[in-house]
Amino acid sequence: MTRLHDPAAHTFASDNYAGAHPEVLQAIVDAAGGHVGSYGADPYTRRLAEVVVDTFGEGAALDPVLTGTGANVAALQALTPRWAAVICATTAHVYTDEGGAPERLGGIKLLTVPTPDGKLTPELVDRQAHGRGDQQRPQPLAVTITQSTELGTVYTPDEIRAVADHAHSLGMRVHLDGARLANAAAALGVSLRALTRDAGVDSVSFGGTKNGLVLGESVVTFSEEARAGLVFVRKMDAQLASKMRFVSAQFLAMFDGDLWRRSATQANAMATRLAAGLADLPGVTITQAVDANAVFVVLPPAVVEPLRAAHHFYDWNRATGEVRLMCSFDTRDEHVDRFVDDLRSLLA
Repeated sequence: MTRLHDPAAHTFASDNYAGAHPEVLQAIVDAAGGHVGSYGADPYTRRLAEVVVDTFGEGAALDPVLTGTGANVAALQALTPRWAAVICATTAHVYTDEGGAPERLGGIKLLTVPTPDGKLTPELVDRQAHGRGDQQRPQPLAVTITQSTELGTVYTPDEIRAVADHAHSLGMRVHLDGARLANAAAALGVSLRALTRDAGVDSVSFGGTKNGLVLGESVVTFSEEARAGLVFVRKMDAQLASKMRFVSAQFLAMFDGDLWRRSATQANAMATRLAAGLADLPGVTITQAVDANAVFVVLPPAVVEPLRAAHHFYDWNRATGEVRLMCSFDTRDEHVDRFVDDLRSLLA
């Protein structure tokens, strides 16, 4: 086959742009031969069930799915009845970037709360946690938080525990959208379990493709109640992979040797390096804490398009000139330094 792209190309648009990690590709090759059971009846998915318990604790279960949207919708459907509403931040991925899937596909009303940094608190949850028993209002029966947030900020375990304990005291369940959970855990130097099960979360959409997988995401649950019906809604939502061994094998590679942490640590370190390079440039303002692998920055309007032409990235707020710069597991020092040097030249 003729290669159709430049393998040396690098952008700051999204960690979804990055290719696959070599260890993940090798795992797919190793799983490729012969015939095994389909739809999860294979040795790789069975082994993954054991690894997940080792990682998250007794009673944890991981169900592979195909997309992050599918993971979020299926997880929330399993946690809530048909009449439920879910509280989230106005910047939450489930609200801003799922094409309406939670509401259109899952039938779940989203109740949003503005936040300054993308993070919910018990006090912010209370802004929408009212109307229980009122037939005129969608019933707030769950909270979903994003880790790391869409603004690149990170919840500490204590912050998650505060939200979870408060939500549970109100009879609500808690879901964590963990498309970049690995980045958050690596940034804080804690385990995946510390940010999920031990912090009181009921279920997690655990990301793969943003951290080096070719294809595949997952839903991790910590009780039979949280998992009830999940295997059925996964099929209904078109998220059941027939050759599931290839998704499971990739997650095995991610857990093996803490590849998830190694890859996330690299992406985070590059974001820190990028922020440091931008900090003292004239007319450049970093707008959010650089906790993980995202840098949000306001650039002078005249430099945005020439810089974008060389280092593709996305606008975040056109009105203010704020852009988002994402680092990936394959971002290297030279990518960051070239970006900073090019911006410095444009500013001069």
